[in-house]
Amino acid sequence: MVDIHQLARDFTGAASSEPPNLARAALLIGRLEYPRLDPEAYLSRLDRLGEEARQRLDGVTETADQFEQLAGYLFQDQGFTGNRDDYEDPRNSCLHHVLERRTGIPVTLALVFLEVARRAGVDAAGVGFPGRFLVRSTADPKGRSRIPLIIDPFDGGRRLNESDCRELLRQHLGDDAEFDLRLLDAASPRQMLVRVLGNLKRMYVRLRSFPQARGVTELLLAVNPAGVADLRDRGLLAYHMRDFSGALRDLEAYLHITGRPGGRDAPSEHQEEHAQIWEHIKMLRRRVASLN
Repeated sequence: MVDIHQLARDFTGAASSEPPNLARAALLIGRLEYPRLDPEAYLSRLDRLGEEARQRLDGVTETADQFEQLAGYLFQDQGFTGNRDDYEDPRNSCLHHVLERRTGIPVTLALVFLEVARRAGVDAAGVGFPGRFLVRSTADPKGRSRIPLIIDPFDGGRRLNESDCRELLRQHLGDDAEFDLRLLDAASPRQMLVRVLGNLKRMYVRLRSFPQARGVTELLLAVNPAGVADLRDRGLLAYHMRDFSGALRDLEAYLHITGRPGGRDAPSEHQEEHAQIWEHIKMLRRRVASLN
């Protein structure tokens, strides 16, 4: 069984280093299910991919050409592909599985692209686009384009123009969604890790794998202590696991931060949720008191 507190310390150490060690932090997530997972073996695999990509890109100086050839190397030659058949498989969010199986979801495939690009000397960044994590050049747009060079790792590294981005947004948010160039801003490594963990938590909850979901939530709170929604979720997961004292602690803290039900400090849109949590708290207080 993994020591979640030690894992959280190792994870935040990698995520908070300067520069952040994105690949190591992402690999450490795999220890939730594989406590003895050794990141070094997979970091070496990324090093080999990066070295091969660097050799392939020798003499290529134009950013667009670098992206095209790197995408060809990863998604055609190496066979990395989006897992459309089983998108909800938690393995799609674990970098070591993605490297072994060569399939994943947008954010983990983007992570592979970015880590190989960095090793090959190509400047790239992630983009936390709604519904589909993308990759962009760090350079400003050239010519008549309003947007930077954008590719979609989940779609074989296909290059996207503004119309493609608008269509992705419409598919995810509906016809009334308004496109904003700020949606294509570069994501930080911490934001990428939060997105990986958020996807993984959702998958585990859907599978009712509550211990794993709670572990993921611990890592989310470690890297983003201000995440009150994760504090609430950790409390609800503790409740499902019959850890009543842990559930009571987190849910009381959540209501203290966000405003008690019926109070003026509670936003109206949260009133129903707060009322439900307050009912949980009253029951938990009785349960905890009966155990003392």
